[in-house]
Amino acid sequence: MKFQTPRGTHDVLPSESFAWQHAERTFAALVHLYGYREIRTPMFEDTDLFVRTSGDTSDIVTKQMFQFTDKGGRDITLKPEGTAPAVRSYLEHHLGEPNAVTRLWYFTPVFRYERPMKGRYRQHHQLGVEMLGSSSPEADAEVMEIAVRFYERLGLKELKILVNCIGRAETRGRYRDAILEHAKSYLQGLDEEQRARAERNPLRLLDSKDPEAVELMANAPSILDYLEESSQRHFDRLLQALTDASLPFEVKPQIVRGLDYYTNTVFEIQSSDLGAQATVCGGGRNDPLVAMLRGRPAPSCGFAPGLERLPDP
Repeated sequence: MKFQTPRGTHDVLPSESFAWQHAERTFAALVHLYGYREIRTPMFEDTDLFVRTSGDTSDIVTKQMFQFTDKGGRDITLKPEGTAPAVRSYLEHHLGEPNAVTRLWYFTPVFRYERPMKGRYRQHHQLGVEMLGSSSPEADAEVMEIAVRFYERLGLKELKILVNCIGRAETRGRYRDAILEHAKSYLQGLDEEQRARAERNPLRLLDSKDPEAVELMANAPSILDYLEESSQRHFDRLLQALTDASLPFEVKPQIVRGLDYYTNTVFEIQSSDLGAQATVCGGGRNDPLVAMLRGRPAPSCGFAPGLERLPDP
C-alpha cells in the first residue's frame, strides 16, 4: 500500500516552508508593534465550546467539525477556528484586568470537514488577533488596519475592506421578519430541517453558497435600514475612523460572517490581485463571546487570515 496525505490535507515541503516562515515572521513583527502578545491553545477542545459559541445552526457545528469521543468518554472536537479557544484561555487564566484592554495573537492549525479546493483544506492554518476589553469603533478600525498592513507587507495590491454592521438583538429581531418575508418562496422549497435552520437564524441566508439563495439575497432588504440607534452611531464612528486612517473600504450589507458570536461590525479583506479567490480574511466584533463562556461580559473584536490563501512571496 502506498501512503499519501489524507484527503483535504497537504505537506509543506522544504521548497515552500520559507514562504510560511516569511508570513509568520511578518505577522508576528507587525502585531508586536500594536501591543499584541502570543497565545497558544490545544489542538482539540471540549465540543461544547464550539457549539456554544459558533451556534448549533452554523455550518461549522452541523457539517464541518471533526468530532469524536475520547477513551474517557469525553466529547472532543479538533478546533475549527481560533477565536473561541483564545477566549476560553483568556478566561481560564485570568489574562484580562478590569477596565483594561488585552491584545492576543495566535498561529494555529484548524480543522473543518468540507470539500477541498484551492486554498481551502480540511486541515488549514490561521493567524489571528483578538482584542478584548474595548467596545470602541476605533478598536474595530485597529484590527482592520492590522489586516491591511499585513497584506501590504506581503506585497498584495488593490486591497479593500468590505464592511457591514449587523447590529444587536433589537436589529436582528426587526430584520428577521423582513428577510423571512423576502425569502418566503425560497424557504418553501427547502426540506424541513433546512427551513427550520434558516428560520432560526435568517442572517445565514445572506451567507449561503446555494446559487439560488445568492441570487435571491442580492436583492434582499439591507440590514443597515434596521439598525438600532447605538449600532448606527458605532458604525458611523467606525467609517469615520477608517476614513481618518486612509484605509480603503466599501460598505457591503451582504457581509454577515458565519458564526453566531458576531455583533455590530463584520468585515472581509479582498485583493483584486487574487482573481476569483479575492477574499483573504474576515473578522469583526464578537462582544457576546466572553459571556457565552460564562465570563464577566467583555467586548472583543478580531480577525483570522488563513495561511493557505496567501499568495507566494
